[in-house]
Amino acid sequence: MPHLTVPGAELYYESDGHASAPALLLIPAGIATLRMWDAQVEALAAAHLVVRYDPRGFGATRHDPAVPISNRADALAVLDHLGVDRATVVGSSRGGTIALDVALDAPDRVSGVVTIGAGPSGFPELPLTDEEHRRIDELDEVDPAVDARRLVRLETALWAAGPLRLEDDLDPGFVRRAHELNEPNIAHAADDGTMVPLDPPAYGRLGDIRSPALVMVGEYDLSTTRSHYDHLLEALPDATGFCFQDAAHLPNVERPDEFTHVLLDWLGERGL
Repeated sequence: MPHLTVPGAELYYESDGHASAPALLLIPAGIATLRMWDAQVEALAAAHLVVRYDPRGFGATRHDPAVPISNRADALAVLDHLGVDRATVVGSSRGGTIALDVALDAPDRVSGVVTIGAGPSGFPELPLTDEEHRRIDELDEVDPAVDARRLVRLETALWAAGPLRLEDDLDPGFVRRAHELNEPNIAHAADDGTMVPLDPPAYGRLGDIRSPALVMVGEYDLSTTRSHYDHLLEALPDATGFCFQDAAHLPNVERPDEFTHVLLDWLGERGL
């Protein structure tokens, strides 16, 4: 298993495709690991160098919680290690937030930005629906040091299905896969760490991102995430939007073929 040693961590990463091809850096959601991209890698690697990694606190990456975390620095460190000068950064949920931060912090390293169910860092807090409030409160009541497995199970049920759908009504294979993707994060649920945020944050600065952006969301994602989607489309100078019907927070897992088609089409149109 390849690991990249950086200050305070050993980042687990994988790469597929030819080193000289245009690069894609895939950053997973907070309810998954780099395995969430498995269904896309073969198609993407046909014409790209596909790089993916587990951020600190997730998957197979090991880290010292006492060392401050800069997700931006880690993303660039993975690219540096593989000799990649520029990449299109593709991020799901918190991975999309990281992608936007990297695009602002190191614009010369970013050819394009793709976000899925993500918002910019520093986005003001938004009101939740009654059902979302109930589900989030349920999560907050679980102590990760006491019952990390329950916390991760509830977290997956909320985000992967969305607040308006029941897992029992969804494809059993998708539900099973969604829980499998988050299960490795049980070991990290009680990890504490100090984040080094982008200062100032991305919110209010999105107009500075000049690289093309593809902004995606699932129809059944949380109301706050759908608001983030609308804001990104309005604030990014060169943004294309796409909403996946009958999907929530993990459209690339729930509707993998459609997701791959949308992403490859956009990459082709933009020459990325």
